[in-house]
Amino acid sequence: MTRIKRGYIARRRRRKFRLFASSFRGAHSRLTRTITQQKIRALVSSHRDRDKQKRNFRRLWITRINAVIRETRVSYSYSKLINDLYKRQLLLNRKILAQIAISNSNCLYLISNEIRIKEVDWKEYTGKVSTKFPRE
Repeated sequence: MTRIKRGYIARRRRRKFRLFASSFRGAHSRLTRTITQQKIRALVSSHRDRDKQKRNFRRLWITRINAVIRETRVSYSYSKLINDLYKRQLLLNRKILAQIAISNSNCLYLISNEIRIKEVDWKEYTGKVSTKFPRE
């Protein structure tokens, strides 16, 4: 029988794996089996850590906003500020608020005061007074 030469498909697949793992150290970039294992491990880690990164950034933004609020002596807590933003239907997410807090803390102070003033005016206009306990 004549000799049959193998095709290039397996080589091409392995070359792609090697390009992916070219920056890895030691056998993780040289041996085919360990390259495939490390590729799977790297992709799993990147998928998991994308969600973790979102959580960490959200925590960072909340911490920054809270620190500026406490520093400027706004008689406010972070949760009340966010609650009032939702009530007034202002489209400022936590990322934007954190950027405002770092770059210009006076602007955040003005925003929080404006929200509180409008809240008081709205109550006077409608004549409604909020009570914590409903009347029986």
